Amino acid sequence: MRPKMTTALSILALSASLAGCAKSAPKAEETPKSGPAAASSASAASPHGDQKPQAAVDLSGTIVETMDAGGYTYLKLKSPTGEIWAAVNQTPVKVGDQITVIGSMQMDGFESPTLKRKFDRIYFGSLPPSAGADLSGSAPASAPADDKAKPAMPPGHGAMAKPVDETPIKVDRAAGPEGKTVAELFSSRAALKGKPVAVRGKVVKFLPDIMGKNWVHLRDGSGSAKAKDNDLTITTKQKVAVGDVVLVRGNLQTDKDVGAGYEFPAIIEDGTFTK
Repeated sequence: MRPKMTTALSILALSASLAGCAKSAPKAEETPKSGPAAASSASAASPHGDQKPQAAVDLSGTIVETMDAGGYTYLKLKSPTGEIWAAVNQTPVKVGDQITVIGSMQMDGFESPTLKRKFDRIYFGSLPPSAGADLSGSAPASAPADDKAKPAMPPGHGAMAKPVDETPIKVDRAAGPEGKTVAELFSSRAALKGKPVAVRGKVVKFLPDIMGKNWVHLRDGSGSAKAKDNDLTITTKQKVAVGDVVLVRGNLQTDKDVGAGYEFPAIIEDGTFTK
């Protein structure tokens, strides 16, 4: 996804939980164009795939302006190097608070549809537990999709990553000629590119409203984390919940570059889900 920051929050949001689907995480609410800073090593997975190594940045300062939108808290900080904007999962803070945003990722040209404004530069990260941040996810905030994404990579992908289902999974393969396992979609992606496919699996991660779409990570027990062929990313307008066993249909796309260093070897865009 190499879209504008408007497409960017997914980068962060696509976090470690999403890991294993792409080379990097996409932008959440509005994914950023780029981001030198990176999410913490443990969290980097995008809603989207693995995130390329980046330097994590911790930012400290005094809040001079704050606003909540789409599940994120936007913070204007007065730091030793000047005023900077940062975003974290929605958290109760107030002007005058001194905070540190950890594991933040830089995004340039990020546009927030919810706020109807563009940030020339903004950092998506997390607040330490002591600051009231929701650390239920393992990844730092990702760029919000429409400010609704809950990670900050992806990826993000930013905010904190949604819960991830790590329990053992074994789901029956989808029936019919289009039915494939997750591992088969990766191994046969060249031949299946652009063709309709069907895959049944368990939702292990759900990232809402990133770049105008919901990002779903699906696993069926095939493939492995080491081979990075066990986790399939799907974009959709539908909503599903972590733990749901679903059947998804759509056309397989390959080597999808969503920007900010995130690439998906295999991905289903605009997938249709049935339970």
